[in-house]
Amino acid sequence: MKFQPDPSTAQTISGYGPGWISMGAEKITRSVIIGSGGLRQEWPCARFEDLRPEHFAQLAALDAQIILFGSGARTRFPPAAWLAPLIARRLSLESMDTRAACRTYNILAGEGREVAAALLLEA
Repeated sequence: MKFQPDPSTAQTISGYGPGWISMGAEKITRSVIIGSGGLRQEWPCARFEDLRPEHFAQLAALDAQIILFGSGARTRFPPAAWLAPLIARRLSLESMDTRAACRTYNILAGEGREVAAALLLEA
C-alpha cells in the first residue's frame, strides 16, 4: 500500500498577493492564463471591467478539462452570454476570487488533472 502521492510535474503557483502571483522565482503582475501542462499566456485585461466576450472565447480554445476564472479580489461572474463558446465545447467555467483560484489550481494540477486558470491580476 502506498501512502505518498506520486510527484507532480505540473507547473504550480508558489505565491500570490494583491495584483501578483509567483511561479517559482518569477513574479507575474499582469493577468495571465496558465495550464497544468505548461501553458502560460498573457490575458490582456487589467480590470474586471475590461473583460469582453473575446476573453472567454480565448478560454474555450484551451485544451483543459477544468477552467478556473480568478476574478480579482472578490468573486464576480461574467455575463452568461459570454460563456457561449465554452458551453458549445461542453466546458464549464468556475468563477472565484483570484486567491481561491490559485489554491484550487494547485490542488487540481497536483492531482494530475488537465486544468487551466485565467487569473485577473488587478493592480
